[in-house]
Amino acid sequence: MTTTRRILGIYFRGFCMGAADAVPGVSGGTIALLTGIYERLITAITALTVSRVRRLVHDARDRDRQAVVRTLTELDIGFLIVLGTGIVTAVVSVLRLISWLLTIAPVAVYGFFFGLIGASAIILSRDVSLETWGKRATVIIGFLLAFVGSGYAVTGISTSLPVLFLAGIVAVSAMVLPGMSGSLLLLVLGQYEYMSTALSRFIDALLAGVQGGGVDAVYESALPVVTFLLGAVIGLLSVAHAVRAAFKRNRELTVAFLVSLIFGALRAPVEQASVELSAMGMNWTWYWIQSFILFAIVGVGVVASLEWVSTRDIHIESTTDHQAE
Repeated sequence: MTTTRRILGIYFRGFCMGAADAVPGVSGGTIALLTGIYERLITAITALTVSRVRRLVHDARDRDRQAVVRTLTELDIGFLIVLGTGIVTAVVSVLRLISWLLTIAPVAVYGFFFGLIGASAIILSRDVSLETWGKRATVIIGFLLAFVGSGYAVTGISTSLPVLFLAGIVAVSAMVLPGMSGSLLLLVLGQYEYMSTALSRFIDALLAGVQGGGVDAVYESALPVVTFLLGAVIGLLSVAHAVRAAFKRNRELTVAFLVSLIFGALRAPVEQASVELSAMGMNWTWYWIQSFILFAIVGVGVVASLEWVSTRDIHIESTTDHQAE
């Protein structure tokens, strides 16, 4: 597999993660787990330690290029940059599109995401065994946690900076906990609409500033976004370390728990579709059920295609390595 193809593959996975994270009820961590980069992502995130940062700064000051490159390789910085670029691109570009689609066809969109989540759970469950009572109990607990957490709730929490900071910590769990949706958690906390608007306002102000507009609007609109991102960084690092520790201690049990979260999260798109119908003064009818199921099948097809491509890439890479030997 060529270097260009590897880079594009990582970027595409990041784009899919970002697109998933931009939508309530869908987890970017699920996409990472499905496309085979989950453990690498966790390893790269947890590789960022205080000692490595100090070493990197020290080597940079001494202009020790080889040492700097070695440390950056340990951090898997190339992977993180390409993946992060894909995530950011998707969040910025897809968020408005998804918001528009949810406005004109919410049931169809949530049906699509139901199929995506359900197919992902089925595919990943092939690696889960339930031969012990401990694993069975873990799966039940994980399912119940995700099922309850995926419920839609409207709260009166304010949009103050401390709340946004805590929301960032909570929402970023979607990056490292498949089955848990950061956007859905923002909805539960009453921050999704506000943060979506805040991000759009910041991007618009930034573009206006680049084109010669004032910077006052950029500074003003950046405050809630930066506060949220600071919370997200702290949450990402802390949760990632916990997940990596769990993988080292008992990988099979951890995978079983994560997959159970995905099954539990199937409630989210159904709940969201119900809320949207209620907002339009409608109830579930056969027409809406058919629409939901139809687009769920489309979602299943997308996941099946991703699985086929992923399996094919692994086969090609293994064949290439074998021929090189």
